[in-house]
Amino acid sequence: MDGVIIDSEPIHSRVKMDTFQHFGLEFQEADLIHYMGRTSDVMFGEVIAKSGRTDITPAEMVAYKHQHYLEVLQSGTIEPVKGTVELIRGLHAAGIPLALATSSWQVVMETVLDQFGIRQYFQSVLSGGELPKSKPDPAIYRISAERLGVPPARCYVLEDTTNGIKAAKAAGMYCIAFRNPHSGAQDLSLADRIVDDIREIDIEKCEETK
Repeated sequence: MDGVIIDSEPIHSRVKMDTFQHFGLEFQEADLIHYMGRTSDVMFGEVIAKSGRTDITPAEMVAYKHQHYLEVLQSGTIEPVKGTVELIRGLHAAGIPLALATSSWQVVMETVLDQFGIRQYFQSVLSGGELPKSKPDPAIYRISAERLGVPPARCYVLEDTTNGIKAAKAAGMYCIAFRNPHSGAQDLSLADRIVDDIREIDIEKCEETK
C-alpha cells in the first residue's frame, strides 16, 4: 500500500515536521534522510535528548504523529499514486482476485481504502500489525494467497521496497517492483520486473496467467 497505492513518504515527512513544531523542538527537514528506515520513536528520542527537554517523551510525540497522520489522510487532500486506482479497477473488471498486504497499521489501511473508494475491489485486506513478523517475512503474502485461493506461483506482487520484494520472492511469487522516487534508496534487483510508472503494467498480460 505505502509507496504503491499512496505516496506516503512525503506525507510522513510533513507530519513529522508538524510534530516537531507542535512540541516546540528545532529540527531541519533535510535531516529526516538520516532517519530513513528507523522508527519515529528512535528519531524523537534522539532529538529530545539533544534538546535537553524533560517535559516530553518519545511516546507522546509518536502518539501525536499517528493521530495527525490519520487527520491528514482523512482530509480529502491526498491523491493516490498515478495509475494505481485505474490498475486496481481494471484487474477487478478482468476477474483477477486482489489482495492488499501492507506493513501499515490497520487503522491507516482502513483509512486509505475508504478515502480512495477501493475497498470493494479487494477479496482480502491484511495489515502486518495483525501478524507476529513483518516483511521481509513472507507470511503476509502466503496468507493472502490462501485467502484468495490462488497458488503462490500464480500470484503477482506489486512492491516498492527491498523488504517487500524479499517477502514476495520468499513466498514463491512473481514480483513487479515500482521505482517510487519518494521511497528512499531501495534495492529492487531481486524483482522479476521493474517499472517506473504503474501505468506500464499490462492488465491483459496479467489476465493471461491468472
